[in-house]
Amino acid sequence: MAQDQNLDRGAIARWAGPGPFQARIEVRGVEIPADEPVEVGGNGTGPTPYELLSAALATCTLMTLRLYASRKGWELPPFTVEVTHEIVPDGAGGRPRDLFRRHIAFEGALDPARHGKLLEIAEKCPVHRTLMRGFEIRTELGEPAAHPKGELATRHERDMERACAE
Repeated sequence: MAQDQNLDRGAIARWAGPGPFQARIEVRGVEIPADEPVEVGGNGTGPTPYELLSAALATCTLMTLRLYASRKGWELPPFTVEVTHEIVPDGAGGRPRDLFRRHIAFEGALDPARHGKLLEIAEKCPVHRTLMRGFEIRTELGEPAAHPKGELATRHERDMERACAE
């Protein structure tokens, strides 16, 4: 199958044994390992599902900030975006909720006047917005060839463009 025909397939996870949690994720022909740490019975051969979710937020934030800076003609020093995830009790009803902590670290001097704008843009990255507005999950059973259709991969880039234009 040509790569462009595979753009709306989303992510496909398959068991990749021999470990009980080892998985192989395929996205547009690229494979990503996933697993659980040795401490919890996995083989430690890849990120956990929550680490992959954190990675999506970190990566989208980095891409959106770089795109925004490029559009503005700003030179940014090298930087990293680190995201961690934990489940914490909700103060209102004691129900658990997800907390993502995002840390953007610049390796050099950054114009202080740009701090606020970069934080604002980080909060507009498409994955951040997805996590904040919530979502619905629909699950179906079916034949292996009947993959659900998803958004085209180009949608993310369009959404980053919108975040940078606001």
